[in-house]
Amino acid sequence: MVSALKTWDQTTNLPAAGAAFLSPRAILLFDIDGVIRDVSGSYRRALVETVYHFGGWRPSASNIDALKGEGRWNNDWEASLELLRRGELADLPAFEALVEVFSGFYFGGDPEGDPSLWRGFIRSEPLLVEPGFFAALTDAEVAWGFVSGAEPPSARYVLEARLGLSDPPLIAMGDAPDKPDPTGLLRLAERLAGRPLGPGSPPIAYLGDTVADVLTVEQARLSQPGQALLSLAVAPPHLHGDAPARHRYEEALRAAGADRLLGRTSDLSSDQLLAWLEP
Repeated sequence: MVSALKTWDQTTNLPAAGAAFLSPRAILLFDIDGVIRDVSGSYRRALVETVYHFGGWRPSASNIDALKGEGRWNNDWEASLELLRRGELADLPAFEALVEVFSGFYFGGDPEGDPSLWRGFIRSEPLLVEPGFFAALTDAEVAWGFVSGAEPPSARYVLEARLGLSDPPLIAMGDAPDKPDPTGLLRLAERLAGRPLGPGSPPIAYLGDTVADVLTVEQARLSQPGQALLSLAVAPPHLHGDAPARHRYEEALRAAGADRLLGRTSDLSSDQLLAWLEP
């Protein structure tokens, strides 16, 4: 944990984005997949192709959405295996073999190797925000970071190589228990707050796109009942062209406990966030 006496400094390599202050006015944490980047043609496609590789059938987007809507299957490796199980595959693959096939589709190269050599689906991920989005948050004294189930090389690639963020605060796969366990969210929020969480600590918002993300905030409230927490949610991009499906998905997010729904990540401004968070 960072000492409350230490100056907090959000660093990026963007101009005018490194304002330093003793304590942030608020903390905004993001999921990555479906929030910062569109993974419908990458992670989701790798999931589909992995199921096809082992099971001979391709789950539909609605199949995957329904599974994610249960709030348990944030890890796409485990989701792939669960879809195979529900498809009544006679011989389920070993988990390690499934991960290897999935990574082959997604990275198309060594995940720990040179990203310029990757030839997988990861190379076709549209960004959902511009780099200046984070500079504006910093200028408003909003601390920000990322709590994601993405593999660390994948998360670093989009944040550092694609968005140009320098050493962004990040909790990725393996750094904390999988969501909806709130450990990672609370750990990173406390580091950014520079003080123990609870009454008097800056308010925290978390923006995600799944029921598991919303439930993570619910669990964080149970763990830190004196801490101000806000659950923000957005429907993933693959639903934006299907109004009925998007409405059903958003209703599931509301039912899980989302406090506010966004049309898209880029719609969120620091002024709006602070209006929601500050009394």
